[in-house]
Amino acid sequence: MTTTTTPSTAIPGLVPGTWTVDPLHSQVSFTVRHMMVSKVRGTFRNFDAELVIAEDPLRSSVDATIDVASFDTGNADRDAHIRSADFLDLEQYPTMTYRSTGIRPDGDDYVVDGELSLHGVTRPVPLQLEVGGVTPDPYGNLRLGLSATAEINRRDFGIDITMPLEAGGVVVGDKVRITLDVEATRPNS
Repeated sequence: MTTTTTPSTAIPGLVPGTWTVDPLHSQVSFTVRHMMVSKVRGTFRNFDAELVIAEDPLRSSVDATIDVASFDTGNADRDAHIRSADFLDLEQYPTMTYRSTGIRPDGDDYVVDGELSLHGVTRPVPLQLEVGGVTPDPYGNLRLGLSATAEINRRDFGIDITMPLEAGGVVVGDKVRITLDVEATRPNS
């Protein structure tokens, strides 16, 4: 006889209401394969997100906006090329957004189902979510720590530049790994 258990959706200290992402203590980053042998990492410096935590955490939601111009890999020439029409096309698509459509347990963690709008294309992108915990801060707020990861294929979003290498392969890989490390705050009332 098999027994199925449902993981607890209770998160100690989590209070329902609107939580705001603290950009000073949060990071939106990505990793992509370069020249088939290494990885390039970068961040988006400007973003905004709001989490609405429901009584039942599985009914919570998130809406986020990322300023594409804030893209930074630490190399101005590379960043200018990635902002160009060859890749992100900043002039035509200055922001990307993410809107959750549901949350479900996944072992001890969660999956946030949602839609990413990037480069004029909207596609479902699930985020693997880990809750770091909730704690009061010295300023009378509660802080919620979250980490999430996803992998997208840039071609699925119409970013389909191909720059072949003489020895085979391409300069920039198709798969982009996204990592979010977030602290969100809420007044402790």
